[in-house]
Amino acid sequence: MAMAIPGPTEASSVRNLKWLFSLRTLMGVGVLVAIPVAQHVAGIALPVPPLLGIVAALALLNAWTWWRIRRVRAGGRIGDGELFGQLACDVLALAVLLYLTGGAANPFAWFFLIPLMIAATVLSAGATWAMAALTTVCYSLLMFQYRAFGETAPMHHDPGFARHVFGMWFGFVLSAVLIAWFVVAMADTLRRRDRLLAEAREQALRDEQLVALGALATGAAHELGTPLATMAVVTGELLRQGDLSERVRRRVTLLREQIERCREALSVISASAGELRAEGGGLVQVGAFVEQVIAQWHGQRPGRGLDTRIVPGPPQARILNERTLRQALINLLNNAADASRDGLALHVHWDSETLQIEILDRGPGPHPHTRQSLLRPLDTDKADGLGLGLFLTHAALQRLGGEVVLLDRDGGGTRTRVRLPLTGWEDGRDPAR
Repeated sequence: MAMAIPGPTEASSVRNLKWLFSLRTLMGVGVLVAIPVAQHVAGIALPVPPLLGIVAALALLNAWTWWRIRRVRAGGRIGDGELFGQLACDVLALAVLLYLTGGAANPFAWFFLIPLMIAATVLSAGATWAMAALTTVCYSLLMFQYRAFGETAPMHHDPGFARHVFGMWFGFVLSAVLIAWFVVAMADTLRRRDRLLAEAREQALRDEQLVALGALATGAAHELGTPLATMAVVTGELLRQGDLSERVRRRVTLLREQIERCREALSVISASAGELRAEGGGLVQVGAFVEQVIAQWHGQRPGRGLDTRIVPGPPQARILNERTLRQALINLLNNAADASRDGLALHVHWDSETLQIEILDRGPGPHPHTRQSLLRPLDTDKADGLGLGLFLTHAALQRLGGEVVLLDRDGGGTRTRVRLPLTGWEDGRDPAR
């Protein structure tokens, strides 16, 4: 599945803005130092008031940048568009400085490459090409529009010097294209690598949590096995008594059914821990698998309404009939049933490659913490919950190559979307091969 490459994280964008703040400060200080050196050492007359005005504008921009940095620390965010806007302001300020000091003949015209290199490193390819276009346009205009200073004649009056300036311009344009092409590609590779490393670290953390939860679950299964067996024996003896009223007998029967559910859940834990399962998880038709999940859920929630819409796909499509997979889907249905008393719906359709299941409810909608619990266990808002259900469900689906996404439902509620891979043939292979 293709994934979009994320832009800078909040922390990296703040660091980039800090570096931009420092670079702009250095630029302003450099101008202030260059003015007296040019006038008193080199004897070059410069338009001091306009230059000081540019420095003042840079100082105001830096003050706003510092305010933005402080605000981001308080919970704001800096996007790629804002970073590009600040770099564009720096390019325009540099263009005005060069316009006042000789235009493209100024030996510091190559400074246009600095914002371009920054854009190629931290921004997207589109923003980098836009920055390359902006710097090239500014440099090109400075070839013809500039203010000569001192005794320097306009460059077009000296053919040799004009060729030299044109060579500098051509070298800049070529450098801009190479930076926008190759540096962006290398930065994109680094971002991909960082993303893959981050995903690997998250997967390792989830695996560690699952191992720890598995060890705890196995211990709990052994601890709960004896009291559940005792309760099963006691309820069986009660049911064999003939003096029970019908009302009491129904309640004892319900209690025995709940005990059997607990023992079945413990058997799943034991199977996941490495013991033999009561049933082998072979490939079954998708329709039969979905019907089995719905039947098991109705057995746990008798009398609960469920608007089921199944659009059958290719009959040869198969899915792994694994117990943990069925339990994960039942857990999602139970969460939806707990969230709303009505409006519960299940929409299912599949093709030869993918099964898509949507569980819709009319509850309060997905909370941000609920979305985060797909990645790690969190505190739950249920009075009797442990905050592990969604985390374990996501882990079970991900282990089988599936995914679960929580979305807002139109009209209120949650749309839980599950995608699972399928195999097109009973033995998992195309018979034509």
